[in-house]
Amino acid sequence: MPNIYGVLPVLEALRAGARRIDRIVIAEGVRDARLREVLEAARNARVPVRREPRVALDRLTHSAHHQGVLAVTSAASYSDADDLVSRISHHTLFILLDGVEDPHNLGAIIRTAECGGASAVIVPERRAAHLTDAVAKTSAGAVEHLPVARVTNLASFIEELKKHNVWVVGVEGSGQMAYTEFNYSGATALVFGGEGAGLHRLVRERCDAVVSIPMRGKVTSLNVSVAVGVVLFEVLRQRAATK
Repeated sequence: MPNIYGVLPVLEALRAGARRIDRIVIAEGVRDARLREVLEAARNARVPVRREPRVALDRLTHSAHHQGVLAVTSAASYSDADDLVSRISHHTLFILLDGVEDPHNLGAIIRTAECGGASAVIVPERRAAHLTDAVAKTSAGAVEHLPVARVTNLASFIEELKKHNVWVVGVEGSGQMAYTEFNYSGATALVFGGEGAGLHRLVRERCDAVVSIPMRGKVTSLNVSVAVGVVLFEVLRQRAATK
């Protein structure tokens, strides 16, 4: 059965109530300042709490950094992409990921996207990281609050978004326009490529624009999760300035 581990991810899962949690397991002798919040949230959600030896949590999490707290829960469910499209508004902001395969990157992106007020994260079904306990841990619980949807073909999904008047903006180093020069005031989908490969040709060709983040150092690219944060908060800055 899938697990969520770490103080913040478990706390957010309890607070969100989006998944059925069978029990909370806490390592004997753990002393975390936020443990009281976890116990209170579990009590409010009527989820049983057990104390077990730390080796039991190590086994359940394959020796991951669980901080002595584990939730045994149902699998994270994906949102329906068609439903997300049906609710597109002037303020919609989607994050599309074209082949991000590292679960830690996906988790970090979900955390950044949720903090930045994105509407949803969209991933392809194949050759991409998907929702796992590692993603939930890295997202610091954001996966419990932000819709994540899977689509069969990202290029086709982009075409569907454009039919709903969503501006689709690819982000990669080859972009001729700086990311600060694009107007993000309307419904927007930001598209980011995978680690090393960048945007696939068919995806890039369907973007309304391709923008880049200027580099000043000797390293020519950012980690994709950092790039998401840079562009996402420029969108927020622009939108706040026009209110």
